[in-house]
Amino acid sequence: MNNDGVRPVTPPLQDTRPRALSVSELNHQARHLLESSFMQVWVEGELSGFSRPSSGHWYFSLKDRKCQVRCAMFRSLNQRIRTLPKEGDQVRIRGKVTLYENRGDFQIIIEHIEPAGLGALQQAFEELKRKLLAEGLFDNARKKPLPPLPKHIGVVTSPTGAAIHDILTVLARRCPAIPVTLYPTAVQGKAAAADIVSAIERAQAHGAADVLIIGRGGGSLEDLWCFNEEAVARAIAACTIPTVSAVGHEVDVTIADFVADLRAPTPSAAAEKVSPDQSDWLKQLRDREFRLSNAMGLAVKRLGTQLGHLTARLRDPRRELLEKAQRMDELELRLEKAIRQRLSTVGVRNDHLRQRLVMQSPQRQLAQNQNTVERITERLLSVMQQSLRYRRERLEHAAQTLNVVSPLATLGRGYAIVRDSDDKIVRDASTISAGETISARVARGELTAKVTSIKSDEKTGV
Repeated sequence: MNNDGVRPVTPPLQDTRPRALSVSELNHQARHLLESSFMQVWVEGELSGFSRPSSGHWYFSLKDRKCQVRCAMFRSLNQRIRTLPKEGDQVRIRGKVTLYENRGDFQIIIEHIEPAGLGALQQAFEELKRKLLAEGLFDNARKKPLPPLPKHIGVVTSPTGAAIHDILTVLARRCPAIPVTLYPTAVQGKAAAADIVSAIERAQAHGAADVLIIGRGGGSLEDLWCFNEEAVARAIAACTIPTVSAVGHEVDVTIADFVADLRAPTPSAAAEKVSPDQSDWLKQLRDREFRLSNAMGLAVKRLGTQLGHLTARLRDPRRELLEKAQRMDELELRLEKAIRQRLSTVGVRNDHLRQRLVMQSPQRQLAQNQNTVERITERLLSVMQQSLRYRRERLEHAAQTLNVVSPLATLGRGYAIVRDSDDKIVRDASTISAGETISARVARGELTAKVTSIKSDEKTGV
C-alpha cells in the first residue's frame, strides 16, 4: 500500500504463447493439405474389415504386411461393381486421399475398385486380341456355318455349373429329339485352359457332334479368364466342328467369342441358336401335310381321267395275239423259202469249188512239177558239161602260155638267175666286183660262186 492506504493496481501480464488451433481447424487444414497434395492415387493391397451398412456405402481397410489405410466407397459408385469384394481379396483401387475430420481418420475415398492384376489381365487380353486378329483367326471368311438341322449337339462346359442346366432346359423345350453329349471340363482356375482344350479334342475324336457349344455361366474377368487363353482360342479355331461360344452374360466378351464360328450372349441363347424349334417344325409339317393332301387329290383325279382315256383306246388283246400269230406264220414261210434258196445256191457253189479243187489237186501239180524238174536237170547237166569242157580247154591254153613265159622254162633252157651278196638280181656285170660272192639259180638247184674276173661286153664297152 502507498501512503494513502491505497493498493496499487498491477497491469495484466501479456500472453506470449503461439495461438493454438482448434481440433476442427487442425483436421480441416490437414484435409486440405492432403487433398491438394494427392489429387488421385492408385493403391493395391489386401482388403480387410469390409462392412456395408444400410446406406449402401462400403467401408474397409486396405493393408499390406506393415501398414493399413482406411477406405470408403459411396453407394453411387459401388453400384457399378458387379462382384462384391470379400475379406482377404487382393484389390487395386483408384481414389482421392483425404481426412475424415470428425474422427481425424486418414482415409481414401474410392472411385474405382478392381481385383489386383485386372489391369495386367486387360492388357494381356488386348495383346492376344491384336495378335490373333493379325493372324486372321477372327475373319468371317474362315468361320464355318452352323448346320440348319443338327443331328447331335456337343457341349464343352462344367458338368455341375448352371450353364449345362440352362442348355439342356432350352433343348428339351425346343427339340428334345436331338441327342446331346457333354464333354466335361473345368471352366475356372489355372488348369481350366488345358482341360478345355482336351475336351474340344475329345469332341473331335468322338466324331458324333456336328455342332459344339463351348462356355460357362457368368463371373468376374478372372473367373472367365481361361476363355481368354491363347491355347483355348487356337483349339477353337482349329476345331473341325462348327463352334458356338457361350461365355458369361451378354456384357461379357472373351477371346473365345471372337474365334468361335458364332457367339451367343448366354448358354441359353446358344442352345436356341443351334436347335430348331419343334413348334415351327410342327407348323411346317401340318402345312406340308395339307399341301400334300391337296396335291394327291389332284393327282388321283388327273390319273383317273387319263385312265379313262386309255381304257377307251385299249384294243382287245386277243385280236392283237391273232395278228401276231398270223404274222409269225408268214415269217415262218418266208424263212423256209429263203433257207431252201440259200441251200440250193450253196450246193451249186460247192460243186463249182469241188471241180476247181480237182483241177488244183496237189498230186497233179506234183506230177507236172516232176516232169519240169527232170527236163531242167537234164539241161543243167548238159550245160555244166559244156562249161567244164570249155573251162578245161581255156585252162590248158593258159598253162601253155604261162609255161612259155615262165622263168622256170627259161632256166630249163640253160639260163640262170644271178644274185649278188645283197640278194639282188644282177642284170649288169659292172655292178659286180672281183672277189664278190654271188649266187646263181638254175633249173634244178642253186650255185654259190666267187667272181674272179669280169669280161667286158663289146657292145656296151664294159
